[in-house]
Amino acid sequence: MTRYPRDLYGYGATPPKAQWPGGAKIAVQFVINYEEGGENCVLHGDAASEAFLSEIVGAAPWPAQRHWNMESIYEYGARAGFWRLHRLFTQMDIPATVYGVATALARSPDQVAAMQQADWEIASHGLKWIEYKDYPREDEKADMIEAIRLHTEVTGQAPRGWYTGRCSENTVDLATEIGGLDYVSDTYADDLPYWYQSEHKDQLILPYTLDCNDMRFATPQGFNSGDQFFAYLKDSFDCLYAEGQDGTPKMMNIGLHCRLIGRPGRIMALKRFMDYAKSHADVWFARRIDIARHWQTVNPPVRFDQPSQMDFPRFVSQFGGVFEHSPWIAERAFALELGPAHDTATGVHNALCRIFRSASEEERLGVLQAHPDLAGKLAAAKRLTAESTSEQAGAGLDALSDQERADFTKLNDAYVAKHGFPFIIAVRDHNKASILAAFQRRIANSRSIEFAEACRQVERIAQFRLMDMLPSHSNRAAQ
Repeated sequence: MTRYPRDLYGYGATPPKAQWPGGAKIAVQFVINYEEGGENCVLHGDAASEAFLSEIVGAAPWPAQRHWNMESIYEYGARAGFWRLHRLFTQMDIPATVYGVATALARSPDQVAAMQQADWEIASHGLKWIEYKDYPREDEKADMIEAIRLHTEVTGQAPRGWYTGRCSENTVDLATEIGGLDYVSDTYADDLPYWYQSEHKDQLILPYTLDCNDMRFATPQGFNSGDQFFAYLKDSFDCLYAEGQDGTPKMMNIGLHCRLIGRPGRIMALKRFMDYAKSHADVWFARRIDIARHWQTVNPPVRFDQPSQMDFPRFVSQFGGVFEHSPWIAERAFALELGPAHDTATGVHNALCRIFRSASEEERLGVLQAHPDLAGKLAAAKRLTAESTSEQAGAGLDALSDQERADFTKLNDAYVAKHGFPFIIAVRDHNKASILAAFQRRIANSRSIEFAEACRQVERIAQFRLMDMLPSHSNRAAQ
């Protein structure tokens, strides 16, 4: 059993309706990362100095040494950049979410008080602004628990949102396991919130962004001027706003850092974007907690029996009859690399068709021969499978006149005599007249042409059957 854990399907072609408050066409959300005083520093018990997201592009850690320049750059964020952002947001009357590193918050009581006075949400940004990719799972969990404890002690409230940032493959599972969070943001996978299942828990994910993010002022091939930052934000807004006008509203995340966007040469670009966004009607400026609580109400989690998580007996029992009397197809498909992308009718259909297409000609012939004649003796004797009975009845083949039945019987006999298998057609694509016309047309085909066509029709029949068995796109999307 090979299972692929990454979800490359997501919402597919039909995302759920966001239904933002007031009929908004877009939800715009600003994050202010407060990391100053929580970065790598020997004063904080770390092995080396910080080397990430500063004006010193290409900086390297200094083992066992303080990096005075690096420290002062971070200090600028707390001393000057934060207050410049605070003035801008409060003057513009735009809400914000703070990703607060717990140790940084503990070293900045005045800034915390200002955040709270402005009614900003303070979500957790972990215990320290350090890299967790190599941390043992239990050590990372211990830091997360301590971060929540310290955050609660410093702010007076437990965080309702979480974003580690420099995370590990365990972070989202750990945040879900620890619990008590309205959302987790350690993902960049979508423009909408979505539900993540970890064992028996449903955790709301609010994806974050690394593109609409001022961190690109401090990365190679990033923004080198405020104009570039503004242009990128404007284009992102315009795209998402237009999609909202077309009926599929999304969320726009904008990530900020006090020491980066808080510089005088950059913050005016942020103000220009705020002015631009506010000039549009039907824009919801929200904190992340507001978006999370809205989504919990409008699009709660929906669980269903996911094919990729079924055991072998359940999988074969569920899908063994999709290809007529050929359970071996489902048996072999179970061994494929299945994942969330296969938890839809299209996904399971693809897996089953892969097995059917790669089977020997003899095996595929067996599948064709397992199909009943259209309006034949088995139908008259009511000995068809439930699926075939329903399909033939849907096309009116259960209510034929004597002449029509005689015509079908004659064609069935001639077709089988020529090709060696019954005439197969996905009757849901047709009515009685078009089925009869296709029958009369296809009987003249060569066996090789008709064998290929019959195989295509078998796959089409399987597709219809799976569409009846699995949740629709909208239900799958809610999951």
